[in-house]
Amino acid sequence: MLKAKIAVLVSGGGTNLQAIIDAQNSGVIKSGEVALVISNNSGAYALTRAENAGIKAVCISKKELKTQEAFESAVIAALEENGIDLIVLAGFMSILSESFTSRYDHRIINIHPSLIPSFCGQGYYGLKVHEAALKKGVKVTGATVHFVNEIPDGGEIIAQKAVEVMDGDTPEVLQKRVMEQAEWIILPQSVEKISAELINEK
Repeated sequence: MLKAKIAVLVSGGGTNLQAIIDAQNSGVIKSGEVALVISNNSGAYALTRAENAGIKAVCISKKELKTQEAFESAVIAALEENGIDLIVLAGFMSILSESFTSRYDHRIINIHPSLIPSFCGQGYYGLKVHEAALKKGVKVTGATVHFVNEIPDGGEIIAQKAVEVMDGDTPEVLQKRVMEQAEWIILPQSVEKISAELINEK
């Protein structure tokens, strides 16, 4: 069966990468397969997760390559070399330029830990999102999977799932709940949906 080839771009622990690998193993994702994991951080545990799953993993360091252009050229070379159809940003802490995102129009998706348009855009990432939600006093938060364009968190929405905020939540507790009840569910589902659409276009 023809499958979309997926690259997952990561910067840290790779819990969303693990959710995708698990979903592939359990059959939730059947129209695509992770063929490549790219990290901009050589110390990312996500690289170990990829190796443990038998997935090709590479580190491309922006610090070493000095410029955004050189960094993106190296990422593009790796994507092309591996015949990648779909790019998934899973906790990838590097903003991509318009020339990169327009090259892969509607082929890059990202998971964001809030219900966009709340708590999103420049500067909202990781725990900062949950800190802002708690500070605002919202009763419901969640996660959003969206296409990536040149505006941070600005692309069209693919899926959202709401998660209740509990009294006494800390940012860390809320982050964990959002991951377990939203991110790890809608990200694999969205990967499958877009993979199936990409195969149909082939």
